[in-house]
Amino acid sequence: MKLRLTCLPILMILLLLIPGAVLAKETKSVLFKFANAEPVAFNHDIHLEKYNNNCRICHNAIFNLKQRRHYTMAEMEKTKSCGACHTGVKAFSVADEKSCGRCHKGKPRTIPFKVKGMGETSFSHEFHLGKTGGKCRNCHDGKVITGKEKAVTMAQMGKGMTCGACHNGKSAFSVAGNCDRCHKGFKPATITFKTDAGEASFSHELHLGMFKCADCHTGIFPFKAGAKHATMAEMETGKSCGTCHNGKEAFAVKGDCAKCHKM
Repeated sequence: MKLRLTCLPILMILLLLIPGAVLAKETKSVLFKFANAEPVAFNHDIHLEKYNNNCRICHNAIFNLKQRRHYTMAEMEKTKSCGACHTGVKAFSVADEKSCGRCHKGKPRTIPFKVKGMGETSFSHEFHLGKTGGKCRNCHDGKVITGKEKAVTMAQMGKGMTCGACHNGKSAFSVAGNCDRCHKGFKPATITFKTDAGEASFSHELHLGMFKCADCHTGIFPFKAGAKHATMAEMETGKSCGTCHNGKEAFAVKGDCAKCHKM
């Protein structure tokens, strides 16, 4: 009996401690990392204080911990993820241009793009923000830059995608034919084509002495991987090299094989 009475206070202390352990809150800021920008931090403590420690406001109704999916800004503007509350009613809107810096801290970075055969080109956030008066949404509007687009070709840019939305010859210099304005230090190479009639070479250096990049790219020659090669029969109808090599502007593709095919 004495043993039982001695153990009783210890048991009572343990019982009092257990609920405390169950109810203990251990939260931390969640960092969302980006390849070309500073991470965005989500502060649990601030949000839990606002909603009286009710985790279920977000979990799992808004943030499903099993999926752990990242959403684009365009999706947030449609009330997904953070945008469920940040609509401008309960909290500042994710679509509010003046509020970008409330989540996205740090100085915008210059983004390098490595392009096969064209060297490296860089996009300067600092320069473009100076041109737009600091308006991020000129590009990050869910249409021009959505966060889901992959690398696009020059031909696609020429149709208004990504950089081509502004670089159209009206808002800014055109993406067509102004290669050296973005591709610094680029030296066009001689391109060799292997054919049944031996190798044929195209000299950029020779042609740039007479023409501009825009005369060929990207209307005649789309600059992209896997571009289709034209046959001699197609060239004779004005395709590819035959656009200029028609016997009027330059020697004809038909009949003078040795000028291009070194055998």
